[in-house]
Amino acid sequence: MAERVLVIGSGGREHALAWKLAQSPHVQQVLVAPGNAGTANSGKISNSAVSVNNHSILAQYCKDHNVGLVVVGPEVPLAAGIVDDLTAAGVTCFGPSAKAAQLEASKSFSKSFMDRHNIPTARWSSFTDPQDACKYIQDAEFPALVVKASGLAAGKGVVVARDKDEALKAVLDIMKDKAFGSAGETVVVEEQLEGEEVSCLCFSDGITVSPMPPAQDHKRLLDGDQGPNTGGMGAYCPTPQVSEEVLQEIKRSVLQKTVDGMREEGTPYMGVLYAGVMLTKQGPKVLEFNCRFGDPECQVLMPLLKSDLYEVLKNTLQADLSSSPVQWLENSAAVTVVMASGGYPASYKKGLEITGLSQVSEMGIQVFHAGTALKEGGGVITSGGRVLTVTAVRPTLESALCSANEGVAVISFPDAVYRRDIGHHLTNTNLLTLEDIAEHYTYFMHLNGDVY
Repeated sequence: MAERVLVIGSGGREHALAWKLAQSPHVQQVLVAPGNAGTANSGKISNSAVSVNNHSILAQYCKDHNVGLVVVGPEVPLAAGIVDDLTAAGVTCFGPSAKAAQLEASKSFSKSFMDRHNIPTARWSSFTDPQDACKYIQDAEFPALVVKASGLAAGKGVVVARDKDEALKAVLDIMKDKAFGSAGETVVVEEQLEGEEVSCLCFSDGITVSPMPPAQDHKRLLDGDQGPNTGGMGAYCPTPQVSEEVLQEIKRSVLQKTVDGMREEGTPYMGVLYAGVMLTKQGPKVLEFNCRFGDPECQVLMPLLKSDLYEVLKNTLQADLSSSPVQWLENSAAVTVVMASGGYPASYKKGLEITGLSQVSEMGIQVFHAGTALKEGGGVITSGGRVLTVTAVRPTLESALCSANEGVAVISFPDAVYRRDIGHHLTNTNLLTLEDIAEHYTYFMHLNGDVY
């Protein structure tokens, strides 16, 4: 019997998950709470107004509406224990427990965990006293220039400083001026790594890890990696510059080690594990963990997933990943381009009309909605910072980028901001070794997470 599935969240990631789940013959209906204009009355997909913050009300709603599976998109509800509470109420929920989600929710916990289990990462220390943190920055024998609020800060809690003075200022901003509120009561100061960053995600059933194709997102607002950091302005998948040998090393030394370590410590990790990895001359090193799909990485991974997503999630929950390998499209590449509101990631206008959406769907391009809402009387308007993610799947990275940009050109809303160069630096690049990558690309920024 086909089931009803509830997806928690309102971004492009959640639209992509709902879109993929709706393709399963096992799924009768996909509800999205709170959702957006793209998930409102679209075939099997519709929005729900149920409260996602009150877990007891949510559990009762799931029982009343025969919801057979809840899929949690963002990190905040995971850290708040939504999986624990729904599971205790008898509602099947996909995602890690609150204790397991500490890998993302506490950077101090995450770094200590990596040290305990010999998982490669940058040299670091954590502090609750700003004077101690400043002394560490001044005295370190390496560039201790990355300052992180330990708690969840909606992807904005990391400062990659250009020099010691900027790092010292970041400590004071976070700890004394409370730039990120209580998330900055503890800070992590760490070594600045040199290399190229990739997003390495996997499904984990607590024992087995099933890696997804590696992706790379683009954090800077403008072409050429210029402008402020954002929640992500686009992504591509797979990453042709990363060899199979390097991917196997990441699976062994990072993903499997993490899942084994969590199980050994009595906190099995079930869900999606996302490692932001820097490819250095010394090998892959973890920048940080996320405990859910990335956004916009999810918008390139879901279109490349050949397997039935509902079946994959069920197998993961039943600790049965090893018996049914997850299948991905071969000889295909996906590119997604984010269209954001003018002014993002700072203040921006809402309520601006969006045109061209119907034309894009006729071009074989998928648009995943994020900050959108339905307009009274018809039409779609902007309602957030990142508004749309325009995704194309084609045989090559070059053709996917070209198609995604063609799709963006058809869509219009006032003062839209987007990049034209997602994956562009790789479209003519051959397979590279770790040494080549570290020599050719020096990417210092490594904010992961979402800025809305």
